[in-house]
Amino acid sequence: MEKIVITGNGPLRGEVRVAGAKNAALPIIAASLLSAEPLQVSNIPGVRDIDTALKLLTLLGCQVERSGTDLAIDTSKVHSVYAPYELVKTMRGAILLLGPLLARFGEADVSLPGGCAIGSRPVNEHITGLQALGAEITIEAGYIKAKAKRLRGAHFTFDIPSVTATENLLMAASLADGTTVLENCAMEPEVGDLARLLIAMGARIDGMGSSTLTIAGVERLSGASHRVPPDRIETGTFLTAAAATRGSIRVLDTNPDFLHHVLGKLEQAGANIVLGPDWIHLDTGGKRCQAVHINTAPYPAFPTDMQAQFMALNALAEGSATVVENIFENRFMHVAELQRMGADIELQGHTAIVRGRERLQGAPVMATDLRASASLIIAALAAEGDTIIDRVYHLDRGYANIDLKLAGLGAIIKRV
Repeated sequence: MEKIVITGNGPLRGEVRVAGAKNAALPIIAASLLSAEPLQVSNIPGVRDIDTALKLLTLLGCQVERSGTDLAIDTSKVHSVYAPYELVKTMRGAILLLGPLLARFGEADVSLPGGCAIGSRPVNEHITGLQALGAEITIEAGYIKAKAKRLRGAHFTFDIPSVTATENLLMAASLADGTTVLENCAMEPEVGDLARLLIAMGARIDGMGSSTLTIAGVERLSGASHRVPPDRIETGTFLTAAAATRGSIRVLDTNPDFLHHVLGKLEQAGANIVLGPDWIHLDTGGKRCQAVHINTAPYPAFPTDMQAQFMALNALAEGSATVVENIFENRFMHVAELQRMGADIELQGHTAIVRGRERLQGAPVMATDLRASASLIIAALAAEGDTIIDRVYHLDRGYANIDLKLAGLGAIIKRV
């Protein structure tokens, strides 16, 4: 099993380009199932979750051609609606196949999903939403079995603004008979990006960027071309790593509009931020950052996917701060590993009290989930000595070549 070894050696400096967003690419790939015509996608990130999604499509009978960051998907010869546990167990995003398969083929047989062990993340919003659209759904032996001759428009309100549930119902409603109104929708940029793709395919959607989406169902959708937007979490991860190491970097090929809350927190921490149309420059002036309070909430508030990275930043910052996790009940597993490196963190329920230290110490640690992996890398970059991070397959699910990119910024990092 691969490990990453990092020797803490001071500030990150230079330029780095971010990949396309995994969390945008996955629903785009699922949306290809809504049409028999080809979908052309560019800026696809080279991460393991994308590999898994494409294996699933191939298993269903899709023809997939991939060249670098470009992707062509032909779903005209789909012969199966069965997504097996063996693939789905590694990736939460596989649940996104449920809505498109049901809408176009009238049935779907999708395993209950896996992914990072950061909380229960129930699928009930997906199921109740599709039932509101007329689907008959049962759960048998760990599989969601859904049927519908044709989905019909409905009015549905999400109990919580779930990103994947919003995306699933948005796709399903695009081919439903009649008009669907979805309320309390997730407003993450990835949802809006999916809506733009669906509109390019012929869908009729109003309300993009708001919590209420209105979808007038159509008989069929066509093919389209689409570019995956930049990964806002990868962007935030590099910026936080530079802040923690007292560095100065410019992140290229990104979108500053996706990160207002994160950038605000970095400025509160003492970093100087300059924005361009597709780049962000961060400079700490070589100074240690100040601790900042974090309270995760749905977009446009502070993202849960950046909580672990800011935990590492606070562990190295001057002063103390609280980190409150409101989205997932089990997303503090990185705390024990950071404590192995000397971090002063006290847990009180879903709140972490972090007292910053001048330096952490390198140690053997274990990645417990995708974003926890990033927090350990950030801590290791600013620690004294060597840190060995085990189970880095979590990291590869969502970050494309992060070790090579960090090496380009001056980090001493290698895989073993």
